[in-house]
Amino acid sequence: MLFSSITFLYYFLPLTLLAYFVMPRKGKNAVLLTASFLFYFWGEPKYCFLMAGAILTGYCSGILIERLKGSRYRKPVLALSLCILLLLLGIFKYLDFFIQCINSAFGSKIALVKLALPIGISFYMFQIVSYCIDVYRDEVKAEYNILDFAMYVSLFPQLIAGPIVRYETVSAEIKHRTHSFDKVSAGIGRFVIGLCKKVLIADSFGLLVSQLEVLEGMGTLGYWLIACAYTMQIYFDFSGYSDMAIGLGGIFGFTFPENFNYPYISRSITEFWRRWHMTLGGWFRDYVYIPLGGNRVSLFKWFRNVLIVWALSGLWHGAAMNFVIWGVYYGIILILEKLFLSKLLKRLPVVLQSIYTMLLVIIGFAVFRTEDLSQVLMQLKGMFGMLGGETSVQTGRICLYYLKSYAVLFVISIIGATPLIKMLFSKILQFQPEDSKLPEGSKKICMAAKTVLIYLKPVFYILCMVVVTAYLLNGSFNAFLYFRF
Repeated sequence: MLFSSITFLYYFLPLTLLAYFVMPRKGKNAVLLTASFLFYFWGEPKYCFLMAGAILTGYCSGILIERLKGSRYRKPVLALSLCILLLLLGIFKYLDFFIQCINSAFGSKIALVKLALPIGISFYMFQIVSYCIDVYRDEVKAEYNILDFAMYVSLFPQLIAGPIVRYETVSAEIKHRTHSFDKVSAGIGRFVIGLCKKVLIADSFGLLVSQLEVLEGMGTLGYWLIACAYTMQIYFDFSGYSDMAIGLGGIFGFTFPENFNYPYISRSITEFWRRWHMTLGGWFRDYVYIPLGGNRVSLFKWFRNVLIVWALSGLWHGAAMNFVIWGVYYGIILILEKLFLSKLLKRLPVVLQSIYTMLLVIIGFAVFRTEDLSQVLMQLKGMFGMLGGETSVQTGRICLYYLKSYAVLFVISIIGATPLIKMLFSKILQFQPEDSKLPEGSKKICMAAKTVLIYLKPVFYILCMVVVTAYLLNGSFNAFLYFRF
């Protein structure tokens, strides 16, 4: 079930909220658990058993690991639980990829299994793995209530696309969380903004990409238009979904970690990855990079650690070679920045630093966008005028038409990818005339703007929902991009 669907927005969510807030405190987790399994069952009925099996594995492993503290059997239990979880992930997500690699390397003809990819498997498996490791490290206590543990893993706001929520982040809120009008109001606002980012911006760029992909004889402008549109699409798609997840979590009393922090304002790739998909980056840092030795090893081993982490990060996004190349691409850039590029970048004007970063990000997403390596190569060659073929005049005119037609959306998305609007609204809402040195006339204008924002905010959210609903009823939306990861 998609968050950006009529079924979810006007049937599932209202009924879940009604049941949740009517239910006494002791029954609220049961409501969320039931709703979460119904949410998953809607789209993946047969794979509910897979998720239930993973939950049971994590639950039993956590208790055993805690009870075996000081025993030599503790580490084997952890190793066995991780093997089971990662084997399930490997079979359902990577088995055909490994078979294809074997067939390519040895010329064999092993038949593909063609298992359907369970939605959200990478997210909930990583949550269970981190839980088991944290219990082993004595960083959290094992959860003995299986219903609470199952609710943590299957919690529908973050189940199918993150953010990756570690048990330690919400363990206290699973047992005791508070609800208030302010929390619910803030959660609704965050959800609506995320929904608008997904439906109104990301899906519009998705439509542009799909229209351009079918054109023949496309020139450099067309290829750059596809690359830039996709770069905006994936950001507003994924950050919008994260906003919706965080907003829903807030409505139910949970504080989920932030997943994006305006990555497109970064001045280096190192900074970009501190701002993009932060929960995944933190997961690989704490559970792969640091256990390998991090940067407290020889230079050669550090190279190895970085490349392993980024190859795995790429592979996490999808079972195809383009994702591995994408991950290694970033690993190499990060190594170069650490060695010498960062020092050179700091000497450049801020504008050039931003151009450098966005150019590499756009190239990276050109690799990320399609699993067909021949299409990836064509896209990159096309972007840099290396195809050598004759450009169709008609196609060029069409691309120019699309550029003009989507110019306003590009401007809106560029502004929306920066904190400018948020900072402006925040300053207006926090304005206190007694603390300001502005002239009296300016103070009155600021207070009037503050009053308008406070009272018109609910109206704005309602109007947003009306527009989004119109788009959804018209069928003008795309499936969430990260479902395939």
